Amino acid sequence: MSQPDRERANPFAAWWKAIRHFSLWPAVRMALDTVREHKARSFLTVLGVIIGTGAVIAVGSIVTGMDSAISGIFRTFGPQTIIVFKFKVGFRTGMTNEELQRKPISLDDARALQDRCASCEFVSPYLFSPNFMTQGAEDHVRYGSEDIYQLKLAGTEEGYAQVMGVTMRHGRFLSEVDSQRRFPVAVIGQDLETALFPNVDPIGKLIEVDGHRFEVIGSMARTTASFPGMDDRRVLLPYFTMKKMFPNAKENMLVIGARNGQMAAALDEIESILRQSRRVPYDKPPSFAISTAEQLVEDFRKLMSVTAQVMIALSSIGLLVGGIGVMNIMLVSVTERTREIGVRKALGARRADIIAQFLTEAVVLTGLGGLLGMTLGWLVSVAARLVFPALPTQVPLWAAMLGVGVSVGIGLFFGIWPAAKAASLDPVVALRYE
Repeated sequence: MSQPDRERANPFAAWWKAIRHFSLWPAVRMALDTVREHKARSFLTVLGVIIGTGAVIAVGSIVTGMDSAISGIFRTFGPQTIIVFKFKVGFRTGMTNEELQRKPISLDDARALQDRCASCEFVSPYLFSPNFMTQGAEDHVRYGSEDIYQLKLAGTEEGYAQVMGVTMRHGRFLSEVDSQRRFPVAVIGQDLETALFPNVDPIGKLIEVDGHRFEVIGSMARTTASFPGMDDRRVLLPYFTMKKMFPNAKENMLVIGARNGQMAAALDEIESILRQSRRVPYDKPPSFAISTAEQLVEDFRKLMSVTAQVMIALSSIGLLVGGIGVMNIMLVSVTERTREIGVRKALGARRADIIAQFLTEAVVLTGLGGLLGMTLGWLVSVAARLVFPALPTQVPLWAAMLGVGVSVGIGLFFGIWPAAKAASLDPVVALRYE
């Protein structure tokens, strides 16, 4: 069997020969000349590749930025911080009926932990607003002509500031005396201070919260434990003041600070004490949830992993469409250049040379599309960082490598058929083509 017959019988042998005897630069130069001659057509051909690659880069940068921001937020709670609530806090896909029917965490639960948990340094109850299930949509604060809604209204104790690392901008935080004597005082967040008291000292000013008047005794610096774009609209009242002013507030959360180096012991003690306090048998699942910063980060990353996979899969549709476009235009190119292919074969060009030529053109075309897509993705990343300064978007190495690698792979995959078609042309027939 002759060499051409063997190549026809085994097309992979021809492609392997093309790789072994491939001269890169002349083929790349020829491919670039073709792109320059048909600029508009080439751009439209790889538009899908540009969009698909740009989407992969943009998604990768935003996901990386969110991972960095949210992980940093949770870790600012501190390695010794523990949150206890009736169901698991953080990123949830839904709650079971059993969780919804659990009785609220009570002040008695907090006092039981304060008295009996030797590994707990601080235990502070945190009483949510009656409107907390609607994220405080109905809670509002008024001062003068300003009326601001969607507050984070809660009642708490002095230990909250220690556990959550509260930094005061003005005044002081809530004290035990404020709570025991039910003083009508409040501590507000930084963005509320800016909105209600621009260029004015807020200390001593009287504000109206849901129809109740409170004296501002302090303003807190914006917490690092806040999500990108989220305003600091906290209004914290003394715990028993909150219960007096809002008697229908029932939902408590416990903010606990474990002693240094005793995190594991604290978690065990908290579960044991709460089971006794809430009368939960040891052979039954707990009617409460204990969360730590590391658990919250782990839950978030699981959620973002699934989200990123779905978004990248959807953005890959653009790459698929772009690949089909490349294959179509390469088939058109083979038809347009049939006579040229016949001339090259008549002058001694081998089947492997023709395959290498058209594969190179497809790879150069999609490679350029991938580079343009990387630029587009980077611009989207920069724009997201400008719009959301708290979101540290950055183009990760894996996204850049994936975008370029996939775009080049598309050129190779979708260029095989046109290259094989060009290489299989009979030179005599090709030379007669008009």
